[in-house]
Amino acid sequence: MPHRSRAVPPAPPLVGRAHQLDVLARHADAARAGRPRLVLLDGPAGIGKTALLRAALAEDGPLAGMTTLYGSCRAVDVATGYSGVRALFGGLGLTGRKGRTSPLLAGGARRALPALAADPGELEADPGSTFSVLQGLYWLAANLMADGPLVLVLDDVHWCDERSLRWLDFLLRRADGLPLLVVAAHRTGTGLTAPDALADVVAHHLPASLGLGPLDTAEVAELTAHSFPEQDPLPSFVGRLLSVTGGSPLEIVRLLRDLRSAGLGPDDTGTARLAQAGGKVVAASVRGVLEHQPDWVRQVARAVAVLGDEDPTYLAALGRVSVVHVEEAVEILRDAGLIHPGHLDLSHDLVRGAVLDAVGASGVAVLRRRAARLLSDVGRAPEEIATQLLLVPGTPDDWAVSVLRDAAAQAEQRGACEAAARYLERVREAEPKDPDVLSRLGKALAETDPARSVTLLHEAHSLTTDVRARAATAVQLGLTCLAVQQSPDGARALTEALDALDAELGPEPEPADRELRTLTESALLIVGSDEKATLPDILRRTAGLTPQPGDTPAQRQQLAMLSVLSAAEGGGAEETVGRARRALRAPGVPLGVWSLLPTSLALSLADENEAAEEVLETVLRGSGDTAAVWTYVLALSTRSLFRLENGAVPDAMADAQTALEILGQERWGDTATMPHTAYASVLTERGDPGRALEALDAIKRPHLDRFVWEYHWYLMARGRALAADGDVDGALEVFGACGASMAEAGLTNPVLAPWWLETACLLGEAGRGEEAGRAAAHGTRLAERWGTRRGLGYAALARGAAARGTARTGALREAVALLADSPARSEHARGLLLLGRALVKDGAVREGREHLREAVGLARRCGCVALARRARDELIAAGGRMREVTASPLDMLTGTERTVAGLVASGAGNREVAESLFVTVRTVELHLTSVYRKLGVARRGDLTEALREAGATARPAAERRPGHAKRRNP
Repeated sequence: MPHRSRAVPPAPPLVGRAHQLDVLARHADAARAGRPRLVLLDGPAGIGKTALLRAALAEDGPLAGMTTLYGSCRAVDVATGYSGVRALFGGLGLTGRKGRTSPLLAGGARRALPALAADPGELEADPGSTFSVLQGLYWLAANLMADGPLVLVLDDVHWCDERSLRWLDFLLRRADGLPLLVVAAHRTGTGLTAPDALADVVAHHLPASLGLGPLDTAEVAELTAHSFPEQDPLPSFVGRLLSVTGGSPLEIVRLLRDLRSAGLGPDDTGTARLAQAGGKVVAASVRGVLEHQPDWVRQVARAVAVLGDEDPTYLAALGRVSVVHVEEAVEILRDAGLIHPGHLDLSHDLVRGAVLDAVGASGVAVLRRRAARLLSDVGRAPEEIATQLLLVPGTPDDWAVSVLRDAAAQAEQRGACEAAARYLERVREAEPKDPDVLSRLGKALAETDPARSVTLLHEAHSLTTDVRARAATAVQLGLTCLAVQQSPDGARALTEALDALDAELGPEPEPADRELRTLTESALLIVGSDEKATLPDILRRTAGLTPQPGDTPAQRQQLAMLSVLSAAEGGGAEETVGRARRALRAPGVPLGVWSLLPTSLALSLADENEAAEEVLETVLRGSGDTAAVWTYVLALSTRSLFRLENGAVPDAMADAQTALEILGQERWGDTATMPHTAYASVLTERGDPGRALEALDAIKRPHLDRFVWEYHWYLMARGRALAADGDVDGALEVFGACGASMAEAGLTNPVLAPWWLETACLLGEAGRGEEAGRAAAHGTRLAERWGTRRGLGYAALARGAAARGTARTGALREAVALLADSPARSEHARGLLLLGRALVKDGAVREGREHLREAVGLARRCGCVALARRARDELIAAGGRMREVTASPLDMLTGTERTVAGLVASGAGNREVAESLFVTVRTVELHLTSVYRKLGVARRGDLTEALREAGATARPAAERRPGHAKRRNP
């Protein structure tokens, strides 16, 4: 076939949109100044949204001089996770071998690769978790902004996948101070792919709304004059054109093109032709063009409608024509305005709809099945193939099911749970009783639809008949129930599976079966120890268990849980420590969070303070490296409580406030308990019980009283805050509730939540010695059984608070001696205060003043401001002298400022600090500015010395998170 050159008509001008361009220019100026903006551009189909965006992105447009990324979402990609993100970032070429060395992927940005790659399985990287990928994409955007302002333009957002919209929300939540402009265009009157996700973006960030309306008479005349420069349009023609099209630019341009092709103009004859136009102008125009073309042109148009901007060879294969026919047809269709002038795709979705309507629903289904087979034959990724299959109605066949399964696995690798669920839903249509499909679907829905997730996992478990497979499904069901706060259901399933496994395997199972059994049992211990309703059964079960040697991952996980459960029962610290250390004995083998967190608590309760801190540091490093933010926040909060009990109040405050700051950026933050509890506990020690109670009131977790660990720590924090605020009766009621709840759950460790110590001290001070004595006696029995110096010191302190005369001073001297040799420095300071006060009352004023003076000094070193002031008041009342207790410069720093200052002083750059704390570089800069002002320093080099003078020690650079090379500040 001869090649015929055709002149492509000039693109119509953008008319009637000067105001919108001016608005975009103002928002671009704000973004350039570090005030991030979100603009939502909307209007009906054909109103010119894409044309406006192209004008804004032009060299002379309002976005000139900014780094701009443009992407357009496609209807065919609606089910594919991060398809919108790939549309934006695909042009950067970061997923090829060379692209993966780009500086844009430096640091945490490398975690973005699973979202960017067409096939994440080809990457030399671990599969991405949801948060890890979101965090990586954030740092990729931050890297792009390092050299100047960034504009992200996402067109056709009504077809954007949920995961990409969640990332935009994630980015904008962290965009304060960044030179960022996000422009999203969506079609009104069309159903949204992810309405909830888009609604969240709008609700959280209050975008500037930029609506596009129809063109008016003057603007229609301007477009007409551009199409017919040689002839002035008649007013009657312009009026008729406006009436027929409703002012839609797309329809106006289509009709003007059709008239010109027919040899007509904007005169009376043209006006008469316009009067014949029906309601669906674009569809009629497309039909008119294709009716007069040979069949091979129509075949190519359909192939482009299905595959989009694709290799002509594949378009030829789908259309069953030659490549030469494809090239010729593309020119014909481009001349007719049906194919975009800049790339090989149809010019508008309305055109696509009109092309496909001509073959009917069954014909389109045939085309899409053939397209899927074609994409498979040329080696495309499963998700790309699945986009075609999802649009084919009816139950998928065996081949399609296989592709959809692979697509789900690919989506799981990139952390796109919504996409995985869509693929698996279609698989389920063909295989409704397949336990593997139900299990995977349940896992994919755990985050977005937890109730249905648990239902599906229950169904999968009930359909599984093999005893070993049932154990595996029970583990997944149990841990999912734990995540969605339905632990009792999970514990029942695990108990049944474990009993069935025992009956099947007998007393001497094979090594692989033994490991499966141990894994199932360790999962039961994890799930069953979450709520008070199931803990007693778990404790009874552990009483008859023989601890394993700890040679396998499952054995170590079981030992970790046995260590914390034996600690909870308070049976003996030595045995607990032995189990915990065996659980950690895995040189060169990474331990899971369910091995590390329980052992850290067990070691802390047993006074193995340094070992517990080391374990938590391992958790923090691991969760930081993998962006496991929930684990990171939990570990920080736990360490805060440990440090508080050990008298390191400023460090405890740093951990608690950092956890809260991270929490404030997360959608699930409202349901977390530990950060608020830790923060409130520290505030009370710092002398601010009012704010402590406010922090506790902010906890919104439902049914908190059902849980084993968080509930009792929460009650301790509330009781101490009430006591410090002067509400003694309220405090005693809370401590009593704590004791009753622990008894109900079978928790008898004396230092886990020492309600009895606080009760004895409050009652003793109120002169209710007999009641105080009963609380002290209860605690003493528990402490003697547990056997640590901290526990025994607490017991002696309680007896001293309850007693009078020489018995009181004797018990308090014992308490001071025991606590001096324990990690409990703040309680040691309280013991010194109580002993000094007792000695003064007994007439030994000089000795009493010395103990009070020592109490002030120790409390100040611990950061226990309220306790230090109480001890000073007692000292002054006893005739001693001491300056007012004032805050050190370090006390003026917030907890997060202290954390940032310590990391910077140890040699970390701003970017490294931001990545390790899951905050923005801008946030780090603001904290540093505040630190410099409060400590009176002007540069980073002076920070280490300033912290040392203030009493803090910067963490050595060697102890920073591994895998983060030292980088310069951005």
